[in-house]
Amino acid sequence: MPKDLAIYVHWPFCTRICPYCDFNVYKQKKETDLISAILTDLSFWRSWSGPRLVTSIHFGGGTPSLMTDEDVYSVISKINSLWNVKPSCEITLEANPIDMNKKRWEAYAKFGVNRLSLGVQSFYDVALSTLGRDHNSEQAKKSIKLAKNTFPSVSMDLIFGWEGQNERLLMYDLTEAIKTGVEHISTYQLTIEEGTAFHKSEIRGNKKSVTSDQSADLYDILVKNLVASGFEHYEVSNFAKPNHQSQHNLTYWKGLDYVGVGPGAHGRVTLNNSRYCTISKMHPRDYIQNTKVMGHGLESREKLSPLDWASEYIIMGLRADNGISIQRYEEISGHSLLNKKIYSLVDGGFLLIEGDILSVSRKGRNVLDHITREILI
Repeated sequence: MPKDLAIYVHWPFCTRICPYCDFNVYKQKKETDLISAILTDLSFWRSWSGPRLVTSIHFGGGTPSLMTDEDVYSVISKINSLWNVKPSCEITLEANPIDMNKKRWEAYAKFGVNRLSLGVQSFYDVALSTLGRDHNSEQAKKSIKLAKNTFPSVSMDLIFGWEGQNERLLMYDLTEAIKTGVEHISTYQLTIEEGTAFHKSEIRGNKKSVTSDQSADLYDILVKNLVASGFEHYEVSNFAKPNHQSQHNLTYWKGLDYVGVGPGAHGRVTLNNSRYCTISKMHPRDYIQNTKVMGHGLESREKLSPLDWASEYIIMGLRADNGISIQRYEEISGHSLLNKKIYSLVDGGFLLIEGDILSVSRKGRNVLDHITREILI
């Protein structure tokens, strides 16, 4: 029976590159052929994946809110023409507060976008300036209000762990976020990635993030307060009101199939009991050229070994509250999962086993990377 499918569309352009960002992004410019290339790539994916039921579509980036409503419509329309799309399909578009535009956002909603994800990051103007954001707190609040009046579900991103942040400043961000009434909050610890402007700054001795111990304390505070405010902590970094979990991201965490189109997009598809990993051409020019010459945008298409597939299943699945199926892991890998190492982590209160489900405890979430490494060694 054909498997469900999620579709990720990467729009790589930004008006400004954030100093902490290591995504595949480029300064905004006119790329008139990119939408045409994405549509061609989608047709290739349909021929490869076969008939599927599309359960979610996610416009990510980059800054998809720079896309015209006609571009968004053409992509959604193309997907509808290629696959069966679930009537309740979640269609998310990531947006910057500075790009709020009532007419355009209403057009997005008219064409099927039913979830907007706003890159707020903070309500503290000093922090927004430090993080290189091009909006202020007042613009963030106005964009959230417009989004809530336009879309059935609104999510926001918050960054914590920037240099100078303490409990008082974190509580200010959390209080302001909760007051907006958004249904979903994603919280990301500021990490200094190699090659970013922040990384270069830290090499010069300019500290940009708090210590790991301070960050762990801030994380505990935000978990406690968001849960107390009615948000379900359903994934390490994500909190949702009832019925507002990100269905698209759950596809990743459950190890299900997803298409990745657009420059640098990744995909995973299962065919004939084999799992394939795809990566698209990184630069927009190369991606566009490849679709013209080859009929697709792929840089690589690799069949994963059973062990690599199973490792991905653990790495992604343990991030989510509902964990992984022990039986499914063993089907994928061909090996038993439960061993002395697992039982030791259970005895230590870091892992939980309930029937067929292996999951991470609240205690374990604070050291998830360590737990994952221990299991996979």
